Order: sequence, then C-alpha cells, then structure tokens
Amino acid sequence: MPESAASSSKTDAAVGKPQPLPFLLTAPQGEAARTLLSYVASLPLPEPDPQLLAVVVAVRAARGGVGNVTGMDLSALRLHDPCGAVEALRSLGWQIGDGIFKSDPAAPPVSVTVPDLARETDHPLPFGKSTRSRVSGWTTRALSAKQVKKLPPAARLAGLFAAAHSTAGLLGQIPSDLPEAARAALPHLLSKGFLTELSDEKFQLASSVRHLAGMRRPTAQESAAHPSVRTTASSGFEFRADAWAQWKDTATPALRRHAESVEYCALCALPPERVAEPFMRPAGNKFVSRNTKVAYGQWKDAHPDRGPQAANFTVAFRAEHGHGPSFRQLGEGLGWPGRPVLGFIVQRLVSNDWLTSTGQVPWTLRPGQAAQEQGITLPGSRRSVTAVGSHQP
Repeated sequence: MPESAASSSKTDAAVGKPQPLPFLLTAPQGEAARTLLSYVASLPLPEPDPQLLAVVVAVRAARGGVGNVTGMDLSALRLHDPCGAVEALRSLGWQIGDGIFKSDPAAPPVSVTVPDLARETDHPLPFGKSTRSRVSGWTTRALSAKQVKKLPPAARLAGLFAAAHSTAGLLGQIPSDLPEAARAALPHLLSKGFLTELSDEKFQLASSVRHLAGMRRPTAQESAAHPSVRTTASSGFEFRADAWAQWKDTATPALRRHAESVEYCALCALPPERVAEPFMRPAGNKFVSRNTKVAYGQWKDAHPDRGPQAANFTVAFRAEHGHGPSFRQLGEGLGWPGRPVLGFIVQRLVSNDWLTSTGQVPWTLRPGQAAQEQGITLPGSRRSVTAVGSHQP
C-alpha cells in the first residue's frame, strides 16, 4: 500500500529518530556472499586491487559467465593500480575490453567474460537470478559504507569479508580464507567504527552497519558465550535480546508500541524471538509457484465468503488482543491451509481490498475498503495503527 510508506516517512521525520535499516541479505543469500568471497580468495591474485575488482566482476558474471562492468564501476573502486588489476584478471583468462578504462558516464558498459563461470557443471557460483542481484547490491552497499569507502582496497576487502561472516547478532568469526593483506587491514575497520571489537579470531560488527551482516548461523561456542542468543528452528533467525532492545529503542514511538503490544500480548503468549523476527528481518521472497496458484484456485472455489470471513476475523481478533492477527493466526483461526498457500490467500485478499495492512509491518491486518463498504469496520479510531508506518527494520 503506497500510502503507508509516506505515512511512515512522516512519522519518522516527526519524531526525529533514525530508523534501523533492514538486513540486505537473507541467510541463504549471506551464504552466497560468502561463497563469492571464497571463490575470489581461491584465485591466484596476490594483491587486494585485483581481488576487489574480481569480487565485482565475478558477481556480475555469476550467471552464464558474462557480466557488464563500466568504467565508472572501476573508478568507484578507487584502486591503487586499476590497469594492473585488470591485467591480473586477464592473466586468468578473463576477457575484459579496454573500454573499462573509460570513466565517462556516457561510455557504454563493457561485457566481461569469466570462463569459470560459464561452466554448466561444477559451477563455482550457482546463484539464482534473485540471489545474484541481492549479493551484487550488497557488495555495492558494503563497499560504499561511510566507515570504509575512503579506506585502501585491502581494508574495503576486509570489510566485505567481515560483514559476510557476521551473524544477525553482529558476532563474527575471521574466516580462514581471508587474504593476508585484508587480515592485516582489520585494525582499520576497528578504528573507523566498522567493527566494535577485534581479536585474533573474532570480531563484532558495529550496529551502524548491522544491515550488511551476512546472517551467518552462530557457532555452538558463540551460542554458549551469548545465552541471550536464540535461533528459530524454522528459519534460522538469530534472536539476540540486546539487538531486539536496540531495535525498539531506534523505532518510532508508534512502531515500538505496536511491537510491544504483540510481544506482551497475554493471549498470543509468543516467545520474543517469534515476535522479533518479522519486525527485524526483511520480507521474504514473494515468488508464487504454479503449484501454489493451482492449490489456491481449488481452495477458493470452496470458500466464496473468504473476504468477509477474513475481515470479520480481524475485527474480532483485534477486539480481544489489541492488535491485528499475523497471517498464521488468521489461517489457523479460520481453519485455512498453511504456507505457502496461506501467504497467497492473504495476498489476494489484500489485492481485492478485503484486507489491508500497514505496509510490511506485521500484525496489522484489518478490514480493507471492500469490507468497510459492507459495514465490516474496526470500532473507533485506529490512528495509532496507521501511524506505525510501513518500515520493517
């Protein structure tokens, strides 16, 4: 719902609080980012300049072995020796045209071919389209983070590895394949505030760059050392009490009140990690498979009153709980099928205006315009709900 985003922006601006950014990667995408970095670390490239360039080129060419890179991309990397970096990649058989040295914004992109990534079997970077795009975007954002964007290439390469190998709770383990030059540059990340702690084998990512974390699962030792960290079995979400408290401290007052109304709801009685996850994690993949659509078509024929039923349920649920139902609570309350069909059911009900929600904010389902026209409405004013906004840190 487009109007929700505008509402959120106004509310955030009114209270003057910075909003925590959502994680850029899911756990599987974080694993893909680590795979990309390990692939680059395995290449016979001894210097940070060609290694950093290889990260950018490889993720662009991950699907099919061919990717586009511009001279502006090369300039943005601020390498000590751009020509030497390109020649180092060419020595591996990577086909890069001289057009990459044209920094004019109007210059056309250069098609780069990476033979290793064109293989149909034993592919080193088996990324899907969405994963490749998300990891590429994450790479750009991580390299341009203000704490590292002016640092030497070795430190920025170290920043990529550090972010990728961090858990959602910001705990990090220095990987064994971290290039030596990048390892030596780790203290730069500490001094610039990209890291808050650093030892021989461990580090902690700063909360200001929390959104760059690669969502690595915590080790048994990390879990034992941080008993407040819990992992949900269904999704691998790592809950950390201090991170959840920090999220609430930086949320708008309305968003925090809403989150706590769910967290402390005696009727829901949900563990804190179940509440924190949908607020702190980005929305998942909304792709709907053909099988799901077929199952939905069969189900909807047997439920012609699904719209009014769902809208009435949200009214009754909110009257008891003080907040809207989750998708799961809606489905279980009405005896409807579970995921993934349930997600598509709610998606269709929202599209057809039987239900509405506040953007991606969880537990905000309520009657939509079509339901309101039939007299299915929430009692009284719900300004506090619409003020929550659509931001999902």
